[in-house]
Amino acid sequence: MKQRGFEIITQYIDQGIAIPQRATKGAAGYDFEAAETVVVPSIWQLQAQGIAPKPVLVKTGIKAYMAENEYLELVSRSSNPLKRFLMLANGVGVIDRDYYNNEGNEGHIMFQFLNFGYEEMVIEKGERIGQGIFKPFLLADVDDVENERTGGFGSSGKN
Repeated sequence: MKQRGFEIITQYIDQGIAIPQRATKGAAGYDFEAAETVVVPSIWQLQAQGIAPKPVLVKTGIKAYMAENEYLELVSRSSNPLKRFLMLANGVGVIDRDYYNNEGNEGHIMFQFLNFGYEEMVIEKGERIGQGIFKPFLLADVDDVENERTGGFGSSGKN
């Protein structure tokens, strides 16, 4: 029986997408790669053009399954802000267990980036962009949630 892991979403099968792997035995995070080449514009260039900066979603072509009372935490690579001026717009990403195989996008995991450098940044297909760490979570004594997920990215707050 599968407990936790990764799969390639249907749209990206046969497109050379790598399943996330840990780089070393002691690593907590599984390295995610970009599924497509993406340009992340500089927030300064956008501002100079009178355009409000907005995060760029970088697709991975990957979905994750996990056990009950677990989630996948998405974090940036330590080199992203220091060397590439890229930061996760949401600080950390949370992939809930019920995001897997949802009807909206099959559970496609995406990283949200902002570029605080002065020049646009190109993320190439296959480039490592972030890490995923499986984590347990606890529930409060009173927890009466009955709602089910009905969509994909950003759908859990919609009614």
